[in-house]
Amino acid sequence: MSKFRYAAFADEAAESLDEQIKALKENECSLIEIRGVNGKNIMDTPLNEIKEIGLKLKETSISVWSLGSPIGKININDDFNNHIESFKKALEICDILGAENMRIFSFYVDENFESVREKVLERLNTFVELSQNSGVTLCHENEKGIYGDIAIRCLDIHKNIPQIKAVFDPANFVQCNQESLSAFEMLLPYIKYMHIKDANKDGIVKAAGLGDGEILELLKRYKGEVLTLEPHLWEFSGLKNLEKDDNSSVVENAFTSQRGAFDYAFNSLKSLVKEV
Repeated sequence: MSKFRYAAFADEAAESLDEQIKALKENECSLIEIRGVNGKNIMDTPLNEIKEIGLKLKETSISVWSLGSPIGKININDDFNNHIESFKKALEICDILGAENMRIFSFYVDENFESVREKVLERLNTFVELSQNSGVTLCHENEKGIYGDIAIRCLDIHKNIPQIKAVFDPANFVQCNQESLSAFEMLLPYIKYMHIKDANKDGIVKAAGLGDGEILELLKRYKGEVLTLEPHLWEFSGLKNLEKDDNSSVVENAFTSQRGAFDYAFNSLKSLVKEV
């Protein structure tokens, strides 16, 4: 029996919720990090539809591990008031779906990182204040092009705002020329869970264990329980909206179907886990 519990971004398996549930079930995965459903980002979905999604997931014994939100994926100089309203909706979605975690980001930066540091921390603190008493843990993902793209700036966030935990994404660190093992050791006290995505140093996304992310070694050192599969092995609906054009991942077109790519990614992860 695996020492880990599996979650997944099931929108990488299929667009429709029914097919996402089928993919999760057939891969023996009972948790979802919900992001895209029925061709729409969860944040663009009306609350009445989200309630229906929640009921269907409950009926099929799929639990929402985390809301894979795009909160914090705006430029640091963009209007923040509208984004606060989006964050409040994200908290509502977490409440409806029973998600105890929300993935967030630390804003795209087009200028000197140090010059916007205080603004980044101030805005992240606003999220923390708004989420008090919600029961939701905010989990920052290291992402290309944002303030927290490399380990030292992620550590800066967590040390200054310890209420924010870390989602550790090895592929994103590799694509930022950050060695993943050293980043992991630096951030270990703050890591709530991991995203399982691998990549080569040339930027091409690979299945777990086939890139330069040192995922097997990371799994041996990982103290948490949940692993969220985020394959990025197929040009699924919404992929191009997840990253800035100049920071986009290169997807290796080695599969004949979206579901096939998802299943391959899951099997690769499970093979690695057997070696832990």
